[in-house]
Amino acid sequence: MRELQGFLPLYRVRRAWSDRTQTVEVPLFPGYVFCRFNYKQRLDVLNTPGVRSIVGFGATDIPVEDDAVEALQTLVASGRPMEPQPRILAGEKVRISRGPLEGVRGTLLREQGAWRVVVNVELLNRSVAVEIDREHISQSTPD
Repeated sequence: MRELQGFLPLYRVRRAWSDRTQTVEVPLFPGYVFCRFNYKQRLDVLNTPGVRSIVGFGATDIPVEDDAVEALQTLVASGRPMEPQPRILAGEKVRISRGPLEGVRGTLLREQGAWRVVVNVELLNRSVAVEIDREHISQSTPD
């Protein structure tokens, strides 16, 4: 019998179908399940239906720090609204994907509070900084 500790962090999202809108829970990290196991249990993990591999580098498994998993468990248990966000760092090129500035490209300058960012937009060889909601930007892809 398998005695594995698994953890699948979920978040709530509203999904619309043609006849209704409903709140459903979906994985915070699609395709990933956190599992605590020792090396002797590695084969049991790999033989679990649906498991394709263990996260690692080459042939070496890379464990996720206990503190990181505990922080995720605390976030999920809080019941606070959350959603995955792309990891965009200051200096990266971004595209405004929602709102009245949709389609404008710029460079992420800094985060302004928990949910706001400042994006530098170059116009006419000048820079203009605009503060927008973080959810309105995405990583810019080269044309």
